[in-house]
Amino acid sequence: KNRMGADTGGWAAHAADNVGAIASAASDVLPDGMAEWADPTTTTLTEASRAAGLVPYSSIVLGTVLVGFAQPYFQCTPPMLSATWFASNERATATATALNFNQIGIAVAFLVGGHMADSEAGIHDYFGLITILCGIVAVGTVCQFRDRPEFPPSYSELEKLVRGEKEPPFLESVKKLFQTKGFTIPLAAFVCSISITNIVGTFIDEVMERGGITDQLGVDLAGAGFEFAILLGGILIGGYVDETKRYKPVTLACLLATMFFVVPLGLTDHMLGNEPVLLVLALLGLGIACGPIQPINAELAVDVTYPSDETAVESVQQVGGNLVSALMVPVAEWALNQDYEFFRKVRPLDMDVRGDAVLLFTVAAVTILYFTTFDAPLRRTMADEAGGGKDGASVLDGPGFVVEGEETVVAELVRK
Repeated sequence: KNRMGADTGGWAAHAADNVGAIASAASDVLPDGMAEWADPTTTTLTEASRAAGLVPYSSIVLGTVLVGFAQPYFQCTPPMLSATWFASNERATATATALNFNQIGIAVAFLVGGHMADSEAGIHDYFGLITILCGIVAVGTVCQFRDRPEFPPSYSELEKLVRGEKEPPFLESVKKLFQTKGFTIPLAAFVCSISITNIVGTFIDEVMERGGITDQLGVDLAGAGFEFAILLGGILIGGYVDETKRYKPVTLACLLATMFFVVPLGLTDHMLGNEPVLLVLALLGLGIACGPIQPINAELAVDVTYPSDETAVESVQQVGGNLVSALMVPVAEWALNQDYEFFRKVRPLDMDVRGDAVLLFTVAAVTILYFTTFDAPLRRTMADEAGGGKDGASVLDGPGFVVEGEETVVAELVRK
């Protein structure tokens, strides 16, 4: 099976996927008698890549590393983007949109990459298309980039600017984050969410096969649907959190729903057999429930550590999440072949659950238990409410500001 289009969304697990994908692609396009060259246990992947008409394997590794270096600039900045440009009742939605739009790229990779990367010429065209599109987007970004809006969108952001808050060195910021009450709990929720979505994305072929979906188009559509569901859930649930600031109950509800939806992904009912519709619905439900946990808890971590460095917060979460994902991949791969039978003596309820579903269920359950202990104050929300920005009103209309025409004394301080 060619999995060039499947992207786990994390740079650590992503690198491992690319190695296997290149070997698989090389095996598919090599002439008869040469397919064994694609097996790294028999010879070098460099020879396999050259025989398939690709660049040397070392260049493929270098490209993968460069992509890994670039990704943090996009994956670690959404909380800072939200704080800089959006009001207090818009930040969770903004973070969810920016952070989870990564999933749209993965969805396109499923649909476009899975279709194009089925031959030597297709792989070349696929990488060429990615290069051209990235170049166009990069030029557009440079031409339109602005550092910050003319006026701060929230009182908490204004307060940081007026105080002249300077971000300490990164390692010092990280140390301070772990010393702040409440930081590790949203970190655990973020790690849980990204690990589950990455594992499901990595083994999407095997998961779909259990439900009787074996054709590549069906797998690609299911994978793309899963990624779109993550974005949709983040926007919808993030909007609710923006209005209510109910981080804890919403996260707990999402974790409970995640536990519910992962079970059908590894379930085989002995009476019903394969149920493709149930499997796809569970996959979409998992995306809607599990995906929003990441942006919501990115915002929660920034809220409890205010006035911290938003990028440092998200960097710790991304590194932790992708590291745990990478460590879980071999465990999940082993668990794929483990079956656990339940209700064996009750025929209507007799079922098997695969080990990977049990693993993900356990991860979500442990995270729920830990998250119930959260009781840290929401420092940034408190700052916004103190400045009259609870409902997203302009900070320039808050109490204590002296209006002079269209300008304010505070605005002048910010400019200076």
